[in-house]
Amino acid sequence: MTKEILIHQIVDVLQQSGFIVSKRCNIRPRSFDLAARKDETLIFCKVLYNIDGLNEETAREMKSLARYLRGTAVLVGAKTRDQMLEDSVVYMRYEIPAVNVQTLYDYFVENVPPLVSAAPGGLYVSIDGDVLKEARQRTAMSLGALATELGVSRRTISKYEEGGMDASIDIVLQLEELLDVALAKSIDILHCFDKDMNIERPQKKMSDTQPDDGILGMLYALGYQIMSTSQAPFKAISKDTTDTLLTGVSTYSSAMIKRADLMSSISSVTRTKSVFIINGQIKSETVENTVLIEKRELDKLSGSDELAELIYERTKKHRMDH
Repeated sequence: MTKEILIHQIVDVLQQSGFIVSKRCNIRPRSFDLAARKDETLIFCKVLYNIDGLNEETAREMKSLARYLRGTAVLVGAKTRDQMLEDSVVYMRYEIPAVNVQTLYDYFVENVPPLVSAAPGGLYVSIDGDVLKEARQRTAMSLGALATELGVSRRTISKYEEGGMDASIDIVLQLEELLDVALAKSIDILHCFDKDMNIERPQKKMSDTQPDDGILGMLYALGYQIMSTSQAPFKAISKDTTDTLLTGVSTYSSAMIKRADLMSSISSVTRTKSVFIINGQIKSETVENTVLIEKRELDKLSGSDELAELIYERTKKHRMDH
């Protein structure tokens, strides 16, 4: 299976489950390959045949984009090291959940979440500690008796009940058979949880530091918070109190037009606006839904409200022309 086939399969799964999917990011380097939305659920999907190909820098940018745009980063692949990814198993890479296409299908189309997570040493299941404790007490079995049945320590059973430790698949199957109860907790791949504390990570705020880039610095001076990117199709995410802009910076060129077209597709999915600031002259005021603005025009503005008005006017004109 090639990455191309993988991407086609992923798009098919997402569309089957009702997602709107962006055009594929075909510009290198890229921190994600697809953006997809269904109602309030936004996904940034990275596709790698071997999930071990994800590096820390790319993962960091994926997570930042997801936080700032209120989405989730997901890695989809086919193998890890020398083995294929197993169905219904979640693998973590730099705190990003990684799954195969079948698991993605089960989760989104069939509404069947995975139960198993891969970790050093094997495959593990998170136990519902309250259910375990209630079932053990209902059968009048002591911690020690249950531990003896499983061949583990009394402390291990206690940790299971406290929710402080995952168990191997064999242990969970034995527990469920002994107590006649379902114990495995499903994994929500749309939320990143702290592995140790089992709580959702707080969202980080956008940096309020002036960027080094001159044009991004001008946007900062107009009142925008700026999150620079290094591997996305856009140069930065710019945000004020009302608008979030996917922001490109370039000279007018065929490469810029291609990038602006892709940004337009992504902005439609992420419910943001798309703007390209051009060093030099522009030959058109829009590329699809991406608004083009010359640097000299930006220089004349005194606040984010004036930029918002300029974007609105050019967007309105584009819609009337089309």
